[in-house]
Amino acid sequence: MPIPISEPDDPRIEAYRSVRERDLVGRQHRFVAEGEVVLRVLLKQSRFKIESLLLAENRLEGLSDALNVLAPEIPVYTANRTVMDAIVGFPIHRGILAVAHRPSLPPIEELLAQMPEKALVVGLVGLANHDNVGGIFRNAAAFGAGAVLIDQETCDPLYRKAIRVSVGGALVVPFTRVPSAGVMVHALQAASFDVIALSPSGREILSQVRSSRRTALLLGAEGPGLPMELMARTRTVSIPMSGGFDSLNVATTSGIALHHLANTAL
Repeated sequence: MPIPISEPDDPRIEAYRSVRERDLVGRQHRFVAEGEVVLRVLLKQSRFKIESLLLAENRLEGLSDALNVLAPEIPVYTANRTVMDAIVGFPIHRGILAVAHRPSLPPIEELLAQMPEKALVVGLVGLANHDNVGGIFRNAAAFGAGAVLIDQETCDPLYRKAIRVSVGGALVVPFTRVPSAGVMVHALQAASFDVIALSPSGREILSQVRSSRRTALLLGAEGPGLPMELMARTRTVSIPMSGGFDSLNVATTSGIALHHLANTAL
C-alpha cells in the first residue's frame, strides 16, 4: 500500500532529498531512476535491488500494473506535487523516482569471458558528457551490444540524467569500468575481439567493413577523439561525410556504427 508523505522533512524519504546536489556528491552505492519508462525497465532487471519509490499522487493509477509486481517489502511513498518538489529541490515533472542499489562491477576479464562466441561490445574512452553516454547506451541496447566498457575518465552511466537519456538502456546493457584504455584494448584482444577504433582519420571506411564474430567498437570524446597510441594498436575506421565536414555527435556516430556492425557480422 502507498505510504503518504505530507512533510518534506520526513526522515523516511531522506534518500530523495536534494536530488541534484546528490547527483554530484554521490549516494553511497545507490542510484536514482526517474520517469515511467525507466522505472518499468528497472523493474525487469534482476541485478538491481530497488530500495524504495517516491511517486506523485497523480501517477499512482497509471502505474498500478507495475506496482503490482513490486515486492511487498519495498516501500512506495507518495506525495502531492508541492511536497514532492520540496523534497527533491526542483519541479519534478515526471513525478516518478526510485532508489536502487548499485551492483558491484566485475573485472573486465570476467565480463568478457561471459560473452558468447558471437558478440558485439562497445568501449568508451574519455566521454565526460552524460547525454552522450546515455545516448550510446540506448544505441547499445537497441543493436544488441553485449556489454559496454568504460575507462576512468568516462562519466557514470548510472547518473540520473544518463539513465534517463538512455531510456533505461544503461540498466539493460552490462558494463564495467577499467583502469585505462590500454587495459581495455589488451583485455579485448586477449579475448579474441577484433577491436575497431572509430575516428575521422580512420584508414578503413565503415561501409566496407564486415564485423567479425567478436567485435569491439571504441569511441572517444568529441574533439580530442581516441589517443593515437590506442589507434596504433587497433583497426581504425571512419564514416565519410560531405563538404569536408568531419564530425558527428559521438552518440549519433555510435548508432550508425553499431547498426552497421550488428548487421554485417560474419
